[in-house]
Amino acid sequence: MGVTVEIVNKDQLATLRALCLDTFTETYGSQNTKSNLENYLETNFNHSQLKNELDNPQSEYYFVKVDGTIAGYLKVNVGDAQTEIKEQNGLEIERIYVSKAYQGQRLGQALFEKAMERAWFHKTTFLWLGVWDQNTNAIGFYERNGFKTFDTHVFQLGDEMQTDLMMKLELV
Repeated sequence: MGVTVEIVNKDQLATLRALCLDTFTETYGSQNTKSNLENYLETNFNHSQLKNELDNPQSEYYFVKVDGTIAGYLKVNVGDAQTEIKEQNGLEIERIYVSKAYQGQRLGQALFEKAMERAWFHKTTFLWLGVWDQNTNAIGFYERNGFKTFDTHVFQLGDEMQTDLMMKLELV
């Protein structure tokens, strides 16, 4: 199995959007109302929103591929592109998603390793992220990779207020 992690180019926006919609729905569709899910997808994964994110030099998207087939993606942010902690020495992992058909093949780990590589490249001293407190698989993944919970915040999904754990990994 040949696994690669490659930067997402602007001409791949439609592919990225389809993957974002599919993986978010696979991950959270059964746990949220259809209207809340549709509202979130349209707000966060519409064409112009993703184009703006791809155009932002402080945000980076990567595809993970298995034998050339796109199986998941990563989004990291530095500087002012970070959603909350806007410290210049931090790198935010905003999204790591792997399609259900490819889960269990260590692709999330490959994406996490790319995030670590980008943290070193940007000379950050920590990585951070928010993860839904009901997503026990993701929380376990981040804990196995050394992240520690340091706070919580509210994540708005449609008309529902959910709690995210804020997790951090110190690099120094």
